[in-house]
Amino acid sequence: MAVIIKNHYAEKLPQLIIPVPLHKKRLRTRGFNQATELAKPIAKKLNIKIDYDSCVRTKNTEPQSQLPEKQRRRNIKNSFQLIKPITAKHIAIIDDVVTTGNTVRELSKTLKQSGIERIDIWCCAKTRPNQA
Repeated sequence: MAVIIKNHYAEKLPQLIIPVPLHKKRLRTRGFNQATELAKPIAKKLNIKIDYDSCVRTKNTEPQSQLPEKQRRRNIKNSFQLIKPITAKHIAIIDDVVTTGNTVRELSKTLKQSGIERIDIWCCAKTRPNQA
C-alpha cells in the first residue's frame, strides 16, 4: 500500500497521517485500532508522522458496517472532536474500508474546522456504489 501511495504523489506527501479514531470502549473491546495498524508500516516506509491523539471519537456509535446506508450518516454525525491543535496543513486520513464515505467525511469536517487545507483519504478497500 505504501508503494502505491508513494507512486500516486507527484507533489509532496502529506505531513501527517491520522488513523480514523475508535471510541475508547470499542478500542478496549477490540484491543486494537485497525486503521492505526495500517498506518504504522505506511508511515514508517514513507517517513510521515502519525498523530494518534489530537482527534478522538466522542460518540460510541454503532458499527457502520451493521447499518443501512441511510442510517450511517446520522450514526456518525458529530462523532469526532479535536482535542489538540494540528499544525500540519496537508494530512492523510487512513481507514481500513470506505463504504459510503460518511466516517471519513465527518472526520474531515472536524479537521477542516481546525484550519487543515488539504485532506487525502487512504484506505485498504473501497466498496462499489450500491454495495453498502
